[in-house]
Amino acid sequence: MSGDKKNAYGTETGGDTNFRRTWNREEWTAKAQERESQDRAASKLHQEAKLAGKKFHRPPTPPDASSTSARASRLNLEENLNKTTLVPAGAGVGKRGRGAGFYCEACDLTFKDSLQWVDHLNSKQHLHAVGERDEVVVATLEMVVERLAWLKRRREEEGRDGEEVDLARRLADRARAEEEERVQRREKRKVARRERKERERKLGKEGDVEGGDGDGKGGGEEEDPDAVAMARMMGFAGGFGTTKKRS
Repeated sequence: MSGDKKNAYGTETGGDTNFRRTWNREEWTAKAQERESQDRAASKLHQEAKLAGKKFHRPPTPPDASSTSARASRLNLEENLNKTTLVPAGAGVGKRGRGAGFYCEACDLTFKDSLQWVDHLNSKQHLHAVGERDEVVVATLEMVVERLAWLKRRREEEGRDGEEVDLARRLADRARAEEEERVQRREKRKVARRERKERERKLGKEGDVEGGDGDGKGGGEEEDPDAVAMARMMGFAGGFGTTKKRS
């Protein structure tokens, strides 16, 4: 009988640790030393900023993260308004996963209202996911001058052949256009009123002719043309008069 001890799986017991994960001690020692040196440098900078009365800004993680900047376009909160979206039954649990609402692909979260959606876009969680840090760059004098020069160039390009925009002239043009619109609306109302009177006059004449026909009874009675026109518009062919025979 062999002296080797084996377990129920047919392998030797004890000493077999090949399944365990191993690390390179030299590599991880170098990483630990590098991190300690970075922490000491950051602590020194923090202390110097505190003594100088300034705010300390920790270096971003990851190092290539960009500063927070203003949005280049307006948020379209009405994109899915009055639209039907098919969502699987187990698509999202709570806010996690894609569901019905405002979905963030970077964080894989869904929000039910626009207020939570905008708050999330400005949160540290979202900024870290898109590679930005929650710090705003303070504009320098050179940046302000460059921005003003760009705005001036854009205004010149949008102007009429480089002419300066005259506010008084723009107001006068707008007042002239509004006056022309009022005149056109007034003319349309006059034409519509004239056509309506012509129709009522024609309907009144037709009612007088029909009232004079027949056996001669009631032929001498005069009817109001407006009442006859209104009766015909409402579907009463004989007007609003009674059908009772007079003696």
